[in-house]
Amino acid sequence: MSTIEMIEAAAERLKGHARETPILSSPFLDTLAGRRIWIKPECLQHTGSFKFRGAWSAISALEEADRKRGVIAYSSGNHAQGVAMAASKHGIASVIVMPSDAPQLKIENTRVLGGEVVLYDRANESREEIGEAIAAERGLTLIRPYDEPQVIAGQGTTGLEIARQAAELGVSHADVLVCCGGGGLTSGIALALEKHAPNLRARPCEPEGFDDVKRSLASGRIQNNNAASGNICDAILTPQPGDITFPILHRLCGPGLSVTEEEALHAMALAFLRLKIVLEPGGAVALAAAVFRGDEIEGDDVIVVTSGGNVDPGIFANALEFLT
Repeated sequence: MSTIEMIEAAAERLKGHARETPILSSPFLDTLAGRRIWIKPECLQHTGSFKFRGAWSAISALEEADRKRGVIAYSSGNHAQGVAMAASKHGIASVIVMPSDAPQLKIENTRVLGGEVVLYDRANESREEIGEAIAAERGLTLIRPYDEPQVIAGQGTTGLEIARQAAELGVSHADVLVCCGGGGLTSGIALALEKHAPNLRARPCEPEGFDDVKRSLASGRIQNNNAASGNICDAILTPQPGDITFPILHRLCGPGLSVTEEEALHAMALAFLRLKIVLEPGGAVALAAAVFRGDEIEGDDVIVVTSGGNVDPGIFANALEFLT
C-alpha cells in the first residue's frame, strides 16, 4: 500500500526532475463559479500531464538490475508518455501498450520520447493480458498506470505542493477537485493532504457515463463502467477504481462529481481564454465541475487540478467553438 512516507520519499527522488507547477487564478472564473478558483496546472508538467511524476517515482525506485532490463506500461497516452520519458532519462528501454483509438498525438509523442508502442483493440482485447505477456516474455518490469504503490506515491507529490501552496495563499479549508480515472492521482493527493493539509478534501471528478469512482464512493464498493470507450475524455476512461486506490479514496475523499462532454469542452475553452493554458477533455473535467457543479461544492475556495493537456487539434478546435 502507498503511504505518506512513500510520497515524501518520492518527492526527494523527483527533485530536479519534475516541475513544481504553479497555482493560477482568474477573476473571471471566480465570478463564473461564485467562489475563488485556484488552478494547479499539471498540464504544464513534463510530457503534458502529472503522469511523469508517477513514472519517475516508480522507475527510480526499482532495484538497479530490474531497472536495467527495461519497463513496460499500458496506457491510453499520458502514462505512456510519462513512462517513455522517464525510462529514456534513465537510459533504459520501454514498451508501451496503447489502444489503437488513442489520440494520434499521444501515440506519436510516446514514440518520439523513446517508447516502443504496441497497439491493441480497446473493445476486444485486454491491455493487462497483453502487458503481462510481453513483460514475462522480455523480462520487463510492469509499471501500472494507477494501481501501483510507487506510481501513487509519485502522483501524491502533487498533493504536497498543493498543501504548501494553499498555505501560502491563506487557503485553509477547500475542496480539491481532481480529474479521476483509476484513482492514482486522487488517492495520492488525498494521502498527502491527510497529513499536510487535513482541512483540504480531495474529490474525484469524472465524465458522465464513466463515473465509476463516484458510484463506488456512494455505494461503498467498487463499481464498473458499462463501456470501455465512447467518450472524448480518453485519459480518464478506466473500467473501475483500483484495488489499491479505492480503499484510500473511500477513506479520505468527499463525494465524486461528474460532468458532460460539452461541459469539459467548455472548460477547455475557458482555460485557454482566461488562464492561457491548453487542456485535454479528461484534464478539464475538474475545472468543469468547479464551474458547472458549484451547487455541489461548499466554501469560498476550491482548488482544481487540471491534469493534462495532450489534445489533438481537432478536439481543441471543437472546444474553442464555445468562445463564439
